[in-house]
Amino acid sequence: MRALATGVAASAMSALFAAPAFAKEELLGQPTPGAIDLQRGVTPLREDAIFFHNAILLPIITAITALVLGLLIWVVIRYNRKANPTPARWSHNTVVEVVWTLAPVLVLVFIAIFSFKLLFAYHDMPKPDLTIKATGYQWYWGYEYPDQKIPEFVSNILPEDQAKAKGVPYRLAATQPLVVPVNKTVRVLVTGADVIHAFAVPSFGVITDAIPGRVNETWFKADREGIFYGSCRELCGVDHAFMPIEVHVVSQPEFEAWVKTKGGGTEPAVAAASAAAEASGTAPVVGAPAATGAAAAAPAAPLNPAAAGSPPAPATPAQPAPAAAPAAK
Repeated sequence: MRALATGVAASAMSALFAAPAFAKEELLGQPTPGAIDLQRGVTPLREDAIFFHNAILLPIITAITALVLGLLIWVVIRYNRKANPTPARWSHNTVVEVVWTLAPVLVLVFIAIFSFKLLFAYHDMPKPDLTIKATGYQWYWGYEYPDQKIPEFVSNILPEDQAKAKGVPYRLAATQPLVVPVNKTVRVLVTGADVIHAFAVPSFGVITDAIPGRVNETWFKADREGIFYGSCRELCGVDHAFMPIEVHVVSQPEFEAWVKTKGGGTEPAVAAASAAAEASGTAPVVGAPAATGAAAAAPAAPLNPAAAGSPPAPATPAQPAPAAAPAAK
């Protein structure tokens, strides 16, 4: 019986861990239909988080569950009324009480070693190569690239008919994606404009609350190119499900070309221009007002298209306000 039970348990564990292999095809950057495992990671943080879950937490949870189930079965069989008509009259057992007190403490200490290491890694951001500001609105995202002098642009959910025409997942694809270079440390400054939202991209292993009046920080470093999807993870209102996040990880030349389409400039170009200005003696005075222009004339934050009326329909979300709209909300 013991050998049979061991074989059944081993088969169950094998089936559990191998279940993702039965899915049609594991997709990168989005959920895979039929899979039960975590999404594949493309950043060191995500890989560490998956290791912590699969190699540390899951075996401990399985072992504890099996132990408790075994004890329950043993007690039910060994100490039922038929098998034990005369019950014992002792009230406690010191050894058992010490064991069931120390064992959980030791398990938690063991988990804490890996948990604190992972937590430290999330807060130990390397020197960033790129900074992005992500602002959550009801119900869309606004993105700004301060290093590249790209003012905030609006990212709405891609309507269902357009998503089907492009062959992209509806409610995950966006009208304006984030674009970042591969193998670069990207710092994301996250805040909210109205209520609490959350910036989350599972493949990057990041999730950060977007709180009005406060700027939170997270980071990622994608090690391969591709398209990766996320979404708001806080219940922020009736259209909470319609503010996805789409990130394109591209090569450095492709990123620089995209920056030019947005009217910005890469950081090296900005630094070179500043150095040339200093050399010629025409550098701006520190604290002087910023130069006016198209970027300066852009509103600090886009108007919420749904503010004056009812929320946008899920299949036809609100479109960004025109550039000439007044800055007041």
